[in-house]
Amino acid sequence: MKKLISLTVSAALLLAPLAYTINAPALNLKVDAVSAASEEAPAATAKPAATPKATAKPAATPKATAKPAATPKATAKPAATPKATAKPAATAAPAAPAASAKASAKPAATAKPVATAKPAATAKPVVVKEAVYQDGVYVAYGDAYSKGTEGAKVTIKDGKIADIELLRTSPKIIDRNARENYSGVWVAYGLMKDRLLGKTRDQAAAVDAVSGATRTSDGWKLSVDRAFERSLQDKPADATYFSGVHMGVDPEAKYAVFATYEATKLTAVKLYPLTATGDFADEKAYTAEQTAAIAAITPVLLANGSAAKPVAGFEAESKAAINAFWDAEQNASINNTSAYVDGFYSSYGTARSVGVERADVVIRNGKLVDVKLFRLGTNLIDRGATAYAEVVKANAPMTAKLLANGSYIANYDEKVDGISGATESSHGWNQAVERAFEKALKVAPEGKYFDGKFAGVDNQSKVLLLVDVAGDQVTAIKMSLFGTDGKVIADDKRTDAQKTLVDQLTAGLLANGVNTADVAGQEAVSAAAKAALADALTNASKVQGAYKDGTFTAFGDAYDKGTNKAEVTLRNGKIVNVALSRVGMNMVDLGKAAYAEVQKAIPVLTAGFMAAGTREGVQEVDAVSGATSSSNALKAAVDRAYGKAEVVETKKAAYFDGIFIGASADKSVNVMVTTKFNVPVTMVVYFLDDKGKVRYNLTDDELLVKYEIENTSNGKGLHKYGYRAAAFGANDAQKAISAKAVEAIKAALESAGK
Repeated sequence: MKKLISLTVSAALLLAPLAYTINAPALNLKVDAVSAASEEAPAATAKPAATPKATAKPAATPKATAKPAATPKATAKPAATPKATAKPAATAAPAAPAASAKASAKPAATAKPVATAKPAATAKPVVVKEAVYQDGVYVAYGDAYSKGTEGAKVTIKDGKIADIELLRTSPKIIDRNARENYSGVWVAYGLMKDRLLGKTRDQAAAVDAVSGATRTSDGWKLSVDRAFERSLQDKPADATYFSGVHMGVDPEAKYAVFATYEATKLTAVKLYPLTATGDFADEKAYTAEQTAAIAAITPVLLANGSAAKPVAGFEAESKAAINAFWDAEQNASINNTSAYVDGFYSSYGTARSVGVERADVVIRNGKLVDVKLFRLGTNLIDRGATAYAEVVKANAPMTAKLLANGSYIANYDEKVDGISGATESSHGWNQAVERAFEKALKVAPEGKYFDGKFAGVDNQSKVLLLVDVAGDQVTAIKMSLFGTDGKVIADDKRTDAQKTLVDQLTAGLLANGVNTADVAGQEAVSAAAKAALADALTNASKVQGAYKDGTFTAFGDAYDKGTNKAEVTLRNGKIVNVALSRVGMNMVDLGKAAYAEVQKAIPVLTAGFMAAGTREGVQEVDAVSGATSSSNALKAAVDRAYGKAEVVETKKAAYFDGIFIGASADKSVNVMVTTKFNVPVTMVVYFLDDKGKVRYNLTDDELLVKYEIENTSNGKGLHKYGYRAAAFGANDAQKAISAKAVEAIKAALESAGK
């Protein structure tokens, strides 16, 4: 028996390296529904019929799938990895030679020996190609269910995960804020990212799921496995699709499709209408028209897939459903040939003396699935509703037109494609979307900058430049100066000194770029001109920046007198405007009612933050004497505003750690929430008078509500009212008071939200 055990162990040890060499199939991941204790179950609507296993890596050498002619060139491949040769367990021993023939009966004659048998040929080792993963960025999704799906944007380098962004999408398959997910998922982002970074495919499949977020963790692991599969240099010959339920949504978000695939074929299709807010419509509330459309279109999709033709009487619905199916098919395809990397991108149209258009887009599978259009003024800050009336009115129809097209409009025709009354802005928006698509290309386009005219403004709005770029060279510069009223000084209104200064700086910038020498006595304007040129070139760049443009509001840590607020406007990662304030417990700006030292500190800090101009620079600004706590809180608020602006969150989580307050709609209740490890752990309730001051003469019902909220959690984990808080109470008075407290809790969590 001991010998048998010994032989079994030895055989296992001998076979282990062989299994590794031939690239045995990866661990199968089963994405099962879990109990509510692990993670909330999805709503019954749109529940997939079955949960498939993760795609296994091919055991044998697959033949490369033929690429279509239109597919762009792949991202540069790393140096070829040598192919591994499988070592045989043992070399076949040569056959033993036959025994010599016995001597003949005649002793005198010696028998000739029979020819010795040749040894059997040594078995050649079986050569099996090692899986070679191409370096690059790959996006893949897990299996779908009614709340959306998990996804992963994986940077693969040398067969390992070099970087990863974990996605948890809405039903529109657009990544949502972490706090919009189940509470169990909040901490899972950071934990799973740490576990996956640096791992190979097999190692990633083996990492532990996060307790309380099992389904989401397994969805991320499945997404990562599929990303590795897509990165294979040689795709599997026996599979076209990832087996599983794949989700797709048309760019206009009218329909979602759940398509179930086996390795080589489509097996089931389900079609779901979406609401105007992008959620699944309640099946019980389907209109007769929706029910009829689903019944008519679904079998056509199952039979013909993305090649389906519109169903008579349901042409518009068919178009949306076919587009949604195509999206699901792309998500299911192992060899996804999209030329673009999914994600957020922002770009500008052609600049003019009166401003420029900007577009923020989300691209998935090479299609435009979300877009926001902006009209910027001469200071390159969004004008919003203050833009020309016709431009404001044109925003919505142009947005709809772009989404219906699923991309920018190629061969743009102003008369056909422009919105009447705002044709110039329409063209600028279309051009901005086109440039955003170019930023998203997997294979980087030639050149560092787009050709065209780009505007640049220093972060304190002293200088406006219109810069012509061609072939990565600045070919012309038109400089304007801002007056003290914030408006551009017309050329014919400049003083002689200003004209001379503009001529000198323009010539210097053309000759030497941002390295031009300052004009003596005009160092501030010289610095502004160089900053404006850098801004223009960043706007012309084909590389997506780390921060979104826009205005972001955040708060410092609160205490029982109020908190500090920063509204930070960013462009290209630079602060172009900042409004600092001290708010009371009712969340209203105290203005001159704030402490005198704080009032004095705010303009000093505002100037310091603007001069610093960057996230890191603000943290180096000295605190103002007499207002040290407020200074540090305002610096923290600016840092948190930057955190909200990150295109890819460096530490994705539901909430910032800190102390935050919020007030009820009628300003009568304030709740202070402390967050640790990115979840709310403690709460303190305050009742306010009509002046926003804390009052202490509380009714019995107020005391009961206060006690319930403050004492039902131990401060070490998620607070009872930190997720989906609801009103409570034994009588109407308590329910009314707790409802206001819940409003304040939600407001505080919004302030704390990333």
